[in-house]
Amino acid sequence: MPNILTLNKIAPCGLSRFPAGYVCGDSAESPAAILVRSASMHDMPLDPATLAIARAGAGVNNIPIEACTARGIAVFNTPGANANAVKELVIAGLFLSSRKVGEALRWCLGLKGAGEAVGKLVEKGKSDFAGPEIMGKTLGLIGLGAIGGLAANAAAALGMTVIGVDPYLSPGAKAGLSPAVTVLDDQAELIARSDYISLHLPLTRDTKGFFNADMLAAAKDGVRLLNFSRAELVDSAGLLAALESGKCAAYVTDFPTDELIGVPGVTAIPHLGASTPESEDNCAMMAVDQLTAYLERGEVVNAVNLPTAKLPAEFKNRVCVIHTRTEEELLAALPAKPVNVLTNTRGGVSYTAADFDQAVDTARAAALEGVLRVRALKS
Repeated sequence: MPNILTLNKIAPCGLSRFPAGYVCGDSAESPAAILVRSASMHDMPLDPATLAIARAGAGVNNIPIEACTARGIAVFNTPGANANAVKELVIAGLFLSSRKVGEALRWCLGLKGAGEAVGKLVEKGKSDFAGPEIMGKTLGLIGLGAIGGLAANAAAALGMTVIGVDPYLSPGAKAGLSPAVTVLDDQAELIARSDYISLHLPLTRDTKGFFNADMLAAAKDGVRLLNFSRAELVDSAGLLAALESGKCAAYVTDFPTDELIGVPGVTAIPHLGASTPESEDNCAMMAVDQLTAYLERGEVVNAVNLPTAKLPAEFKNRVCVIHTRTEEELLAALPAKPVNVLTNTRGGVSYTAADFDQAVDTARAAALEGVLRVRALKS
């Protein structure tokens, strides 16, 4: 049975979902699959036996996606499994940015030892930490996926005017939004209207430094910026200048960097977004279920580098191929006619699953140029 390598501590409730006979551990050799949370895999050799990697979380910037795809390794994440946990911290971030809670708590610690004078000192000093209520203010969310959508609904329930933009908003995600949330087509309008802006988009080559000096200049004076996605989405130089000038009143982030720690107006949280037992359990269970479906049946759900492939649970013999050929070229290299076949393509990479009544020789198909991985499964 397959060996599963764990690069971080994975919740036992997730590992227990593997079928009997699977061997999981942090020293597994020739692993068929890898379970990872935050460990970086960019300098890690990829074992030829590895078929899949599952990230127990949403972000996959710690995994070398292109290298995995080139070797026919499926990479999965767990979108939505930690969404509620991050949403709750986003809402906390709204209050932290408004009411200067962090600064006030630190100041209050300095009153220790003042004895009976504490009460008077509190009344004298509290005005330094005054801030606005969020009710009636406008929150703009850039990205309305699993986390952004939940944050939008929660903010609307708290009495905020909520607007959002997301060019990739799915019909299902849109249907899940509160009627009080307005979806805009124009990002510039969102930036100009918002008192608070919250970022909920993935980090890619195109989004690095996405929120820059120009966007800050176009925002309201005293805008408050929240970033619970990735540090690199925000251009630090532009942000520091905006904080110093007062253009940006506050920046709350779950991704501290050396240049931002200790800067007035910055609340840096040590990446606590998904640090709840519920979130860790949900991510682990989802990751294990997706790996099991892929290893046992060839199903592809929530892969970041392959198209989705929902397949019949029952089969006799199944050939699963990751490739860049056409379906016709691939099937011509197999010595029998399939009883069922599915081919889906995403980003130039195709995934074909073909069911047969008997075992078939896959050598010719595996030898085709553009074929990255061939697996023969038996029920």
